[in-house]
Amino acid sequence: MPTVAFHTLGCKVNHYETEAIWQLFKDSGYERVDYESMADVYVINTCTVTNTGDKKSRQVIRRAIRKNPDGVICVTGCYAQTSPAEIMAIPGVDIVVGTQDRVKMLDYIEQFKKERQPINGVGNIMKSRVYEELDVPAFTDRTRASLKIQEGCNNFCTFCIIPWARGLMRSRDPKEVIRQAQQLVDAGYKEIVLTGIHTGGYGEDMKDYNLAMLLRDLEAQVKGLKRIRISSIEASQITDEVIEVINQSNLIVRHLHIPLQSGSNTVLKRMRRKYTMEFFGERLDRLKEALPGLAVTSDVIVGFPGETEEEFMETYNFIKEHKFSELHVFPYSKRTGTPAARMEDQIDEEVKNERVHRLIALSDQLAKEYASQFEGEVLEVIPEEEFKEEKASGLYVGYTDNYLKVVFPATEEMVGQIVKVKITKAGYPYNEGQFVRVLEEDREEAAV
Repeated sequence: MPTVAFHTLGCKVNHYETEAIWQLFKDSGYERVDYESMADVYVINTCTVTNTGDKKSRQVIRRAIRKNPDGVICVTGCYAQTSPAEIMAIPGVDIVVGTQDRVKMLDYIEQFKKERQPINGVGNIMKSRVYEELDVPAFTDRTRASLKIQEGCNNFCTFCIIPWARGLMRSRDPKEVIRQAQQLVDAGYKEIVLTGIHTGGYGEDMKDYNLAMLLRDLEAQVKGLKRIRISSIEASQITDEVIEVINQSNLIVRHLHIPLQSGSNTVLKRMRRKYTMEFFGERLDRLKEALPGLAVTSDVIVGFPGETEEEFMETYNFIKEHKFSELHVFPYSKRTGTPAARMEDQIDEEVKNERVHRLIALSDQLAKEYASQFEGEVLEVIPEEEFKEEKASGLYVGYTDNYLKVVFPATEEMVGQIVKVKITKAGYPYNEGQFVRVLEEDREEAAV
């Protein structure tokens, strides 16, 4: 059997797409091997969200070429889409495919084997108007399944290159979403994470259909599904209808990731974000009313061009006041080709780092405060894997519906099941818990 090895850089969507590309290879009789092994084909799924993403992608490509100079080197993903010529210029790269036409990859490999000429299969992504179907019936990870529902973004924030790498908003056909969700549940997954480049924008390019309707349909039509998680949603997409669906749902978890980026209206304007702090705050209040105990995680960019100490403190105080449960904090990094990279008043690295540390300290404090509300409570957890950080055996780690990471005694059989766990000690990054019982048995008892 021919062998293929994958290396994925970047976001959840890339990881999802690597799994989808693997399905294509699997169906063509390939065997998957570890990236450090000798393989006939290497597929590198690249990231371009920062200049560092480009650099890391180039390093991984060169590593594959060194590993097997006779192997077919196939580069795909966002960096491949935005800079195909740069990648083609690396000696040893054979095939470049961007963020569409991935289904052609195997044909390109056969063509390359015959002709031995490098192939650039990258087209103009801005002309794409149709969602590219890539099926993933099961994942290498056996506990949480991602389900990609849309592609592209129409926002053009001044710091971001992604619309140029992914094109404009394209939503997946709802029938396909429901069909694949059912397939994943049938494969044993209890939780589905809806993902995309701009997940909350689902349906913006459709007539008479939107994210709220998709959430309703998933809950009503997918048999055996236990949890729906939305990987990320913009404040501007949290409509009254979405809040109402969340309020009525039995499956949507008490956790939302809502990117903030900045808590200052003046910075948001320079970023070209589509909301004000007042609006964001009002949506958070409404959500917490609909879902008591809701965990809100967020992304924040610190040191955006021109950010003053006052503007930074507006962000700091907004986060503190609204009690986010955890933050991903990024120092602003210039992305070549974006308007923000050309702005005056770039912030000094030392100032950026000092602000990052202040926000991370706040995030740690808020995470502990959020978790401490649940000490002594029994929550539902899906154990994911053995806890590797200590020598203690028999401990597993998993997430509650509201995204608390819990470590507790469990067994291999429980992985991927929903179990009840009592939180015995709140902490950060881990909470300690005690196993209570497996949920499936409750159902059977209730049926009797």
